[in-house]
Amino acid sequence: MLVAKQSEVLSGRIPVLDLYPQQPGGRFPAKAVVGDVIPFRAVAFREGHDRIGVTLVLRSPAGIERRVPMEPLHDGFDRWLARAQVDEQGMWRWHVEAWADEWATWHHNAEIKIPAGMDVELMAVMGSQLLARAARAATGPDATLLAGAATALKDSRAPILQRWASVNDPDVLGALDRHRPRSLVTASDPVALRVERTRAAVGAWYELFPRSEGAERLPDGSWRSGTFATAAERLPAVKAMGFDVVYLPPVHPIGEVNRKGRNNTLTPQPGDPGSPWAIGSRHGGHDAIHPDLGTIDDFRDFVARAADAGLEVAMDLALQAAPDHPWVAEHPEWFTTLPDGSIAFAENPPKKYQDIYPVNFDNDPEGIVAEVRRILEQWIACGVRIFRVDNPHTKPLWFWERLIGEVNAQHGDIVFLAEAFTRPAVMQALAQVGFQQSYTYFAWRNTKAELEEYLQEVTGDQAAWFKPAFWVNTPDILTEYLQFGGVPAFKVRAAIAATAVPTWGMYAGYELIEDVARPGAEEAIDNEKYEYRPRDWEQAERNGTSIAPYIARLNEIRAAHPAIRQLWALDVHWSDDDAVLVYSKHVEGRFTESGEDDTIVVVANVDPHSARQTTVHLDLTKLGLRPGERFEAHDLISGETWTWSDHNFVRLDAFVEPAHIIHVRRSEA
Repeated sequence: MLVAKQSEVLSGRIPVLDLYPQQPGGRFPAKAVVGDVIPFRAVAFREGHDRIGVTLVLRSPAGIERRVPMEPLHDGFDRWLARAQVDEQGMWRWHVEAWADEWATWHHNAEIKIPAGMDVELMAVMGSQLLARAARAATGPDATLLAGAATALKDSRAPILQRWASVNDPDVLGALDRHRPRSLVTASDPVALRVERTRAAVGAWYELFPRSEGAERLPDGSWRSGTFATAAERLPAVKAMGFDVVYLPPVHPIGEVNRKGRNNTLTPQPGDPGSPWAIGSRHGGHDAIHPDLGTIDDFRDFVARAADAGLEVAMDLALQAAPDHPWVAEHPEWFTTLPDGSIAFAENPPKKYQDIYPVNFDNDPEGIVAEVRRILEQWIACGVRIFRVDNPHTKPLWFWERLIGEVNAQHGDIVFLAEAFTRPAVMQALAQVGFQQSYTYFAWRNTKAELEEYLQEVTGDQAAWFKPAFWVNTPDILTEYLQFGGVPAFKVRAAIAATAVPTWGMYAGYELIEDVARPGAEEAIDNEKYEYRPRDWEQAERNGTSIAPYIARLNEIRAAHPAIRQLWALDVHWSDDDAVLVYSKHVEGRFTESGEDDTIVVVANVDPHSARQTTVHLDLTKLGLRPGERFEAHDLISGETWTWSDHNFVRLDAFVEPAHIIHVRRSEA
């Protein structure tokens, strides 16, 4: 008979299985950001009924090791959990150790046998031996305390119940926790965890078109474009709303051949600016600035002024070309030539983009990689640290794995956001190979049931690699919910996006309730992609037609509450109304600067056309409270405070305030 050596047995002496967080297949490390509180999990068990202990062992990039006890989940499935915060950027390593917990096994048996008078002295000797082992491993007062407890326990002259009580002294138990006897220690294989800078998964984004900010219609009906200088004047207002990132659509020269006109027509009028995503003209390509906006030096100045305002600039990376892009003449092999000799336009039948040629990555992959690296390095040198990538799902996966890997190896703080509204498997794969965050399906999840399911999906196991960004609108997306929901729809969508996940975003004009769609399309009429769209921000503020103050309050709440900035912290609760969504975000005090728990409960009426009243049912254990405990529910929007517990009456009038954002405060009573 062949007998496997213990080192050859997959499970080890004490099996340690199903470690989380990990990526599927284990080829790429799981991802987190500085400040994340991560739920580390494992399955561990041993034969029979003896107790085990399980420990998470974390090693930081600087080599500092932390040991965190894991707690059983008490669900009968041998699952163990430890929450630990990562506070350093770089590659972390972790593993899980399982070990025979002889003290817990002895104590469990002793608390049954000793009161019953079974094997009393034998149990005392066994316990004394364990205490003596712990004393030898300890130093100072702990060693003295444990040695004394060992001697006292085996002293048969004293009543056994007295000896048993001395063993259960809190000081003795505390010393035992610090110096627990461990045997049969089994370690899992090490697991990698890549921790990136906080902005890689936490932030509030605002999208604006520089050409519209400061654009003017001249007396002859033509337009004078806005510039980086005029767009910079908008930055203080963006920051005043609490945003962290200002995202710019492509700022490069726009193709003149096959230029699109207003509302995506094929018949542009003189002076129509065209779509910024039709990149390249006689003025240059991806490494050039549109001459109407200024120069590269002007762009650098814009980035600097944004930084002075406390904003990062996200630049668009759209790997495609207008027919008159310099690439077309210099590298025709980078495109697909049809049998008739023409170059293939971008298509998504029945849609056809006559102003764009897609890049063919199979013809000269090395040349294309080198060119994109060169372009990125140029803009990185200008101060850009975030790139919003247009349609990455239409490019090969290997390209992104290589490009992002090479860029991040040289510049560890660069962030790539995937604008990939595509099939789930593709979105997941893009995140797995390197994209730090991704657009999501949030815009199309509007009912209570849809939102409950989606919130649990994006904050579940896939959070180990897929970092969601909830965008309420984009130049391409104006959902029916927003078209017909009025101010309540705009407010409740912003409230959910800003509180449910760590990154959310909105496109300029959202605060003005721009809700008129182009007929037959799910995008705004007079779309800014194809024309100048200056807005009178000051008049809207004077007229009270802007919800900018509401947006500012949401971002203020985000900044003040670390629980909101934690992806793994969300739990869905219940209400009796099919239009009232309830969820909470909770982080324990040991992970907050204040040292106090931070808990937010969001109750949202997702029907923008009605007032709803219902009972909200909370699992208080998810809020760090005991079942039945009363607490102060302070609404961070209205300023009102109520006393709540497990079951609470709520009335939300969509036309007044469609959502409560509740800060949970322990009651003084």
